[in-house]
Amino acid sequence: MASPHFKSNAQNGEVNFVKVPAVRLRLGKEGEHREALVATVFDLQVAQYGIDRGLGSGAKSYDDDAAYTPAWAESITGTPRDQIITVARQFAENAHKTQGKSMIIIGAAMNHWYHADMNYRGVINLLMMCGCIGQSGGGWAHYVGQEKLRPQTGWTPLAFALDWVRPPRQMNGTSFFYAHTDQWRYEKLGMEEIVSPLADKSVYAGSMIDYNVRAERMGWLPSAPQLKTNPLQVVKDATAAGMDPKDYVVRGLKDGTVQMSCEDPDAPQNWPRVLFVWRSNLLGSSGKGHEYFCKHLLGTENGIQGKDLGKDDAKPTEVKWHEHAPEGKLDLVVTLDFRMSTTCLYSDIVLPTASWYEKNDLNTSDMHPFIHPLSAAVDPVWQSKSDWEIYKGFAKTFSEVCIGHLGVEKEVNLSPIMHDTAGELAQPFDVKEWKKGECEPIPGRTAPQIAGGARLPQCVQALDRTGPLMEKLGNGGKGIGWKTGTEVEQLGQLNGKTLTEGVTLGMPNIVTDIDACEVILQLAPETNGHVAVKAWQALGKQTGRDHTHLALYREDEKIRYRDVQAQPRKIISSPTWSGIESETVSYNAGYTNVHELIPWRTLSGRQHFYLDHPWMIAFGEALSSYRPPVDLKTTAGIHNIKPNGNKEILLNFITPHQKWGIHSTYSDNLMMLTLNRGGPVVWLSEDDAKRSGIEDNDWVEVFNINGAIAARAVVSQRVNPGMLLMYHAQEKIVNTPGSQITGVRGGIHNSVTRIVLKPTHMIGGYAQFSYGFNYYGTIGTNRDEFVVVRKMDKVDWLDTPLGDERAEIVQAQGEGA
Repeated sequence: MASPHFKSNAQNGEVNFVKVPAVRLRLGKEGEHREALVATVFDLQVAQYGIDRGLGSGAKSYDDDAAYTPAWAESITGTPRDQIITVARQFAENAHKTQGKSMIIIGAAMNHWYHADMNYRGVINLLMMCGCIGQSGGGWAHYVGQEKLRPQTGWTPLAFALDWVRPPRQMNGTSFFYAHTDQWRYEKLGMEEIVSPLADKSVYAGSMIDYNVRAERMGWLPSAPQLKTNPLQVVKDATAAGMDPKDYVVRGLKDGTVQMSCEDPDAPQNWPRVLFVWRSNLLGSSGKGHEYFCKHLLGTENGIQGKDLGKDDAKPTEVKWHEHAPEGKLDLVVTLDFRMSTTCLYSDIVLPTASWYEKNDLNTSDMHPFIHPLSAAVDPVWQSKSDWEIYKGFAKTFSEVCIGHLGVEKEVNLSPIMHDTAGELAQPFDVKEWKKGECEPIPGRTAPQIAGGARLPQCVQALDRTGPLMEKLGNGGKGIGWKTGTEVEQLGQLNGKTLTEGVTLGMPNIVTDIDACEVILQLAPETNGHVAVKAWQALGKQTGRDHTHLALYREDEKIRYRDVQAQPRKIISSPTWSGIESETVSYNAGYTNVHELIPWRTLSGRQHFYLDHPWMIAFGEALSSYRPPVDLKTTAGIHNIKPNGNKEILLNFITPHQKWGIHSTYSDNLMMLTLNRGGPVVWLSEDDAKRSGIEDNDWVEVFNINGAIAARAVVSQRVNPGMLLMYHAQEKIVNTPGSQITGVRGGIHNSVTRIVLKPTHMIGGYAQFSYGFNYYGTIGTNRDEFVVVRKMDKVDWLDTPLGDERAEIVQAQGEGA
């Protein structure tokens, strides 16, 4: 793959031809037989790695400049081949001598490249071949922040009201914001750049949004909103037609009377209208493509420099094109935060929340084996309240104002084919699309699952007491389930029971934040030994083996909030996770798969080197392969287009974790600002600074077609030539001068980034490739981004009123005027 920013590594052309031993087999019934060449995955894998097996193809030695040799890797990475060979041999030798105690630890950075998954697969292949997976002291440890939480199956019923309504409405954020900030209208990465040269280009054409739409239609990914028609109205229409809502939707999808919203995201009926932001700096540190959020979601000042696809460019084939992209889709933005963030600056309403030592909560992650508390040392100051009390206030007020307007409303809910369910094997052999007439739309197989449900007007009752479904249907996760009647009864004894007449009479209370913590701790196998044993028993019914010994010794242990408040408590081993908690075994992913003989969550139940899904083959990723960074083409339309007299250079834009804050939190603290030059900075190498005429502490402008940043330069020997570092997330709450490129105040690190989707992250209905909440789906990437960097010739803080007689002089000459 060629890129003007990276070496193309085209030693053997686009396709690597190798010889693979194969057997010709006769398949099928007599009269319908056919012949097929069959090769082992091992043979395919070693051929992929370019190993010469005496068949007349492959590298002749490690010094041969052929695909996957140390010499070839040296030409790409700059790492000397002898060092590559030494590390590889020592890693394998250590694994051999210690029965797999060789480990690779990976941080978050690798996840930010477009082909992050291929990098990961290369690492995992090495570990599988050395027998390190699932071995104490070995394997793969990825540290990527608090992406998951330990007592997950105790948290999901509370978070998604699964005790009242199932299935929940969920959405993967990357696809949602890609569509609704209209970043798809500016897409420059073409399918021809990432699809295999061996794939049928007529089948794998189109635009990135097309693949996301197909995935949503086939039930691979969730969609929000789901249908162009209000789901409450759909049920009313189905009732009027004398049909079951599910059958009505299927018929409507076929004849076009019911449409999925993903096919027309810019239609007013499909706009997101109200946005609540909680525990996120979405419009600052989190949202890739900040300027697109500003323009299309908020309808406010923005620095976008690129044009959308326009009438002469290739447009999506699955999405309706509107001549003018909507701006300002949102009617209301409400943010809950304990500090003033960039998101708060753009919000209509900011609700002050309690900070860490003003509320009661739990703090957990999948990397830490302990449950930690947050305890209220003091009451929330002034008018601030805890998150729990704020949402209870919403629920209470809504429950009051809806009287006379809403009853128990019936709706229809479309949800994706989920991981760890029977539906994950819905499409194991091929990909057929009902929209194209290749098959019928069958909910849960070739289309999203369709279920009826009800919305409760008295939502405050659903929030502050445990609902009937937990006792009726039980709880579960990762494909197993168990009854929870005992836990519900004990919750009632612990939290008290509601005495209000009606459907909730006798149900356990969830009145306070501590009550909510107790619900999580009581329902989760990681914090309730009795539940852990039930969960292992449920898994044993599938594997035919007894796994309860992993939790039996802690069966009588029930961790309460007051317990973790006194001292953080170590969790109990649970089938939710593939590692165990033990005094003799270090936590290790895949441990139970290896030592308890639990099948892997794959199509075959084994670890996979080869992935034969049609999309994986079409995009050249059936086997692990080297995929160089993609060219996002964000500098071509603006490099040297608006000169200011200073030299412009191109650099790879890298955003490591903040050193002077936690993401964006505390970045405006006076002490942190003092340690970090008092405002936004970017770091570049001495070599790049010299060739661009930039000196340490100069004001520089960093820009591409996505937007622009104004910051001071930190010239450092610690930075490699070719890259520009901006520690995220330096915010708009700290004043910055204006940008000559955009004409508005300089942006933040996400002003020059954009969401970029990858089709192979959208696959569903194929065992390990099936959607799961916070588990599997599209990811946003930004490490492939390039920017133009130049010294600013004038610094204008844009603080002179436009009517002032000096405004014109200041804008012309800068701050020295």
